[in-house]
Amino acid sequence: MSETPVIIVGAGIGGLAAALELAARGLSVEVLERQAVPGGKMRQVPVAGQPIDAGPTVLTMRWVFDELCDQAGTSLEAETGLEPASVLARHAWLTGGELDLHAEHARNVEAIGAFAGPAEARRYGAFCARARRTYLALRDSFIRASRPNPVSLLGRAGLRGLPDMLRISPFGSLWGALGEHFHDPRLRQLFGRYATYCGSSPFAAPATLMLVAHVELEGVWRLREGMHGLARALASLAEARGVRLRYGCEVRHIEQRGGRVSGVRLADGEQLAASAVIFNGDVSALAQGLLGESARHATRVSRRATRSLSALTWNLVARSSGFELSHHNVFFSDDYAAEFEDLFTHARLPRRPTVYLCAQDRGAEQAISPSGPERLLCLVNAPAVGDHVPDPLDAAEIERCETETFRVLERCGLTLAFEPQACQRTTPQDWHHRFPGTGGALYGQASHGWQASFSRPGTRTRLAGLYLAGGSVHPGPGVPMAALSGRLAARTLIGDLTSRGK
Repeated sequence: MSETPVIIVGAGIGGLAAALELAARGLSVEVLERQAVPGGKMRQVPVAGQPIDAGPTVLTMRWVFDELCDQAGTSLEAETGLEPASVLARHAWLTGGELDLHAEHARNVEAIGAFAGPAEARRYGAFCARARRTYLALRDSFIRASRPNPVSLLGRAGLRGLPDMLRISPFGSLWGALGEHFHDPRLRQLFGRYATYCGSSPFAAPATLMLVAHVELEGVWRLREGMHGLARALASLAEARGVRLRYGCEVRHIEQRGGRVSGVRLADGEQLAASAVIFNGDVSALAQGLLGESARHATRVSRRATRSLSALTWNLVARSSGFELSHHNVFFSDDYAAEFEDLFTHARLPRRPTVYLCAQDRGAEQAISPSGPERLLCLVNAPAVGDHVPDPLDAAEIERCETETFRVLERCGLTLAFEPQACQRTTPQDWHHRFPGTGGALYGQASHGWQASFSRPGTRTRLAGLYLAGGSVHPGPGVPMAALSGRLAARTLIGDLTSRGK
């Protein structure tokens, strides 16, 4: 194969996975990252002298990373410090009630029975069975496959898999499907939150997202050094396998010659030759011409697609009191429909937000209060309007949402005490500046409607030698999905090079 390297633009989780896959096949690989560290959205920020995760906080589908590490001749345990979670998340409602979801199905049946009655516990069992069928029906035919369409999806399922494919309600909404299982509106709200895992509304996202319930029961993991530790571990592993990682390198132009990728040009004018390029960034940046005209015309992005959610976040070093935090905590608003109407219809911060809070120092197996200040990530969903001029989320709007966010926590019994300098806020505009072309959208396009799953770009583009990875392409957003996209891009590239005899 060619000695001219494959260049990967972006050291996010998809780019790192692609680099490891290519290195395992003996290719020369160079990763160019604009930031000073790997990880992309899987980042940390320093607050009051302490590093705090400021991006993804949940690791699921561990098998994706087990496979990556095994291929590199090591193990995930050897590269990272993992702890399995016994409590998946702690939930509280403004309307009243608290509920822990556990890693064990039997404990959840018992907890839901105590929370909402034995009938709801039985319905939860039926819901989990349906979630499992959905996951098994889509795992190999969709999640691990190259970009499918409805016909190819049914073809991969085969005659034996066709009944399961029809039973997973591909045309219904998640909210509607949850109404078939739960009578208690709080449980419908809890499991409806799975839509936000891909930046979408439960009222418009497909029912197939219920598969998240099964994924979580297969295991949720905490990293003792935080999620950013996974990115650092994979980057170190890639370098040990011969991959060259260059930080502080901003790619301004993807170059082509004779209808094929020939290399990239950096912001400082340096030109680098490449046998192929994998772009591990939001595909909207390409579509907007931010990396040149050749790349802009290389992929098709639907103009009608709705952007996924952004976020308004606060990284804090604070003392907590009142409510006993677990590692993952959700405080639900009392009007879920109004919250998503604000976000997607009115493109404004929710008047009544649901609040997610990650207590990074809380061990995965316990929820014992730390003796002093602890590291926290507090998040509410926000519209992806960070590139709108003028910015509709002005200072007054953000302050209003911040006040309401901490009021929600207090109404649920949680008080946070911190100094102003021990808080770092990130807005949709900040996300947009960090990830240009997105408006602050964190998950590519929203997964609204049954066709959304098939409208994400695949690994190949119209420009020969240019491939795509990351959460905005198939199979979708989230840490394991982005990693799978990188592996798919690498395998497609290898197949194309082999067919060309390189």
